Amino acid sequence: MSSNNRTLVPEARRGLKEFKNEVAQELGVPFKEYNGNLSSRQCGSVGGEMVKRMVEEYESRI
Repeated sequence: MSSNNRTLVPEARRGLKEFKNEVAQELGVPFKEYNGNLSSRQCGSVGGEMVKRMVEEYESRI
């Protein structure tokens, strides 16, 4: 099974990883290299917050 989770701009990979870790830390989610022990809710909260912030940033620019 192939993954559709690929970074469209490879140069952005590092920034996205740092952003994910920053959001996770603020939400109290212990992200590490291996995250198999985290619940779907924890991982989803980080992803959801990332999307929320990216949308807010985009909307503030237009």
